[in-house]
Amino acid sequence: MNNQLPDIISKNLKVVFCGINPGLTSAMKGHHFTNRSNRFWRVLHQAGFTPYEIESRFDTTILTYGYGLTTAVARATVRADELSKDEFASSIESFKQKIEKYKPARLAFLGKPAWLAFSGLKTVEWGLQEKKFCGAIVWVLPNPSGLNRNFTLQSLVDHYQELLKSIPVLKQNNHGTLNIS
Repeated sequence: MNNQLPDIISKNLKVVFCGINPGLTSAMKGHHFTNRSNRFWRVLHQAGFTPYEIESRFDTTILTYGYGLTTAVARATVRADELSKDEFASSIESFKQKIEKYKPARLAFLGKPAWLAFSGLKTVEWGLQEKKFCGAIVWVLPNPSGLNRNFTLQSLVDHYQELLKSIPVLKQNNHGTLNIS
């Protein structure tokens, strides 16, 4: 089994969502957030990022909306807590290179472990972070994994909507000029 999940990323995206690492089902099928218990695609839609709930097998369509997907650590596991501190430490340089290359406006870590490891901070709160990463504004959002029972579907949606509200919207005025609101 190929235990690596390909990134879905391009330059200058509004947000790159960063999972901790691939789940075994996602790595096996080659698509992000494939496990039926994972709430990512439902949360993304209900929070307003996408006009419909994307099926994981069509995960690359997320680029259409200006968003991308990556993981902090490439190794697939059943549970993210199976990763060692060394695995995060050995992943940081290649992760930095990726973010510097693609230059997303925002980087949304799904769960605290990767941001804690990459930032060197001892504790973090949910939401917008003071510290940027390679020029990207950083958000820490609750992990949508079905194993994360600390958050209801609605509380996940609420957290993700806070990120969405922070993204400037381009609107065309009557003169054909784009305005940011």
